[in-house]
Amino acid sequence: MVERNGTEVLTAAQMRAVEAVAVASGKVSAGELMERAGESVVAAILANWPALEAGDRRAIVLCGPGNNGGDGFVVARLLRARGWTVAVYLYGAPERLPDPARAMYDRWCETGRVTPAQAVADVGELATFGADLFIDALFGIGLTRPIEMAKSGLALFLKFSARWRQGGGPRTVSVDLPSGLCSDSGAVLGGAMMAALTVTFHAAKLGHLLTHPAPGLAGGPLRCGQLVVADIGLPRADRQRLPPEARARLAADRRATVGCDPISPGLLAKPSWQLHKYAHGHALVLAGGAGRGGAGRLAARAALRIGAGLVTLGCPTPALAENAAQLNAVMLRAIDGADDLARTLDDRRIGALCLGPGLGVGAGSRDLTRAALGARAAGRATVLDADALTVFAETPETLFDATCGQRVVLTPHGGEFARLFPDISDRLQAPATAGPAYSRVDAARAAAARAGCVVLMKGPDTVIAAPDGRCSLHAALYERAAPWLATAGSGDVLAGLITGLLARGFEPMQAAETAAWLHVEAARRFGPGLIAEDLPEILPEVLRAQGL
Repeated sequence: MVERNGTEVLTAAQMRAVEAVAVASGKVSAGELMERAGESVVAAILANWPALEAGDRRAIVLCGPGNNGGDGFVVARLLRARGWTVAVYLYGAPERLPDPARAMYDRWCETGRVTPAQAVADVGELATFGADLFIDALFGIGLTRPIEMAKSGLALFLKFSARWRQGGGPRTVSVDLPSGLCSDSGAVLGGAMMAALTVTFHAAKLGHLLTHPAPGLAGGPLRCGQLVVADIGLPRADRQRLPPEARARLAADRRATVGCDPISPGLLAKPSWQLHKYAHGHALVLAGGAGRGGAGRLAARAALRIGAGLVTLGCPTPALAENAAQLNAVMLRAIDGADDLARTLDDRRIGALCLGPGLGVGAGSRDLTRAALGARAAGRATVLDADALTVFAETPETLFDATCGQRVVLTPHGGEFARLFPDISDRLQAPATAGPAYSRVDAARAAAARAGCVVLMKGPDTVIAAPDGRCSLHAALYERAAPWLATAGSGDVLAGLITGLLARGFEPMQAAETAAWLHVEAARRFGPGLIAEDLPEILPEVLRAQGL
């Protein structure tokens, strides 16, 4: 659920529980919710494609055997009331429809015809109808098993849904979720529709925002097209009236924040004129040797920009001149090995440490990381990124013994995650055979529990998990997409942002969440042409926009 001012993201079970409580309260019926859902879909279609308001328009609506199909019958009726020609297909037997959906089916049948989906013999039969829209109201969020598309005849509709991307067919609009996607993971269960627009209700679901790495089965946002979250009048307060066992289950299954809302101004309080620089935190960033200091410099600059009072770049003596030539406000210190680092960390004014960017993958880097997590450094907030993770690929348990219970943030990308948590990664990579399928949220939580610290899994759907089960999802997708972040050094800047916030006194989970949001916001504000060096420089503008 929601921890702070983010947007809630629900599992399928959570959404069903919210609907059930609302209906049980007597304030709304299942049929009324279905009507509102259908109205929302039509409104989203016309808002997205205003040209469809005029002229002789045609739609094909594929309804499924559950309540998603009921939504489809409402959409069909509302489009026809606007003068559209609508062909409706039903997968399944009408008598097996749930009561609310059956009522919508009966209402459509008063003046319209329903064709069994199984009766469609060739995709050309659908194409000759000349539809402007194909409405996918087949399964929505309710699917938990792979559909044998070929045997069921749905393979034709699946092929039909993909035609719009090739410019040879109608735009596909999915009701709630592209049918065939797992609502809780974004995984493809056998096969899945390809939508130009997905309209969901009350809150986004995990499957809208999570990618799935199974080869050849791109799911989640890659199949949703544009995403619209429609309000159908489900009060959030209704959740408080869930039975105690349901509340406990939902609390244990929190899938919390999406980084789509501004950060709270109170979270990044303005520095006080009464305080000196050390009161705003001192961060130490370790850099690599001569010729390998760029990543460390990026991290140090980001830590300084986010408000750490002092930032020191530690590097081997031969690299001092190179770094001095490119840094001014960032201080320098020679650190030649683990013993030097341990002595440096005797200075308790150093509140946060960053290791990994450009550090190298030799034994010396492993020794530095051990020193950073050793007894003399215990309790100090630490970010481990890049090389500081890779050097433990052969013995990850050694790293976890040191990070467990510490104020540490690990920031692996997919490859680094697979090296540290190979069994978890293998499970995540496996094609989904049933829903709810294993997701990036599940993987991040399992990793955080094993490492005993916060884990930030990088990606367009960045997942941040704490060992106590808290989990946040920061999705740089849809209107918040920032493809320019796929550039060398952007991850080093993210590590520096987290480090700077830790130095300022943020707790690891909070620092990782805030840094992830700022990282994306800076990229979005700068736009195309972004390189990693631009991120710290645009940050003051981002902070000012938040009233800071």
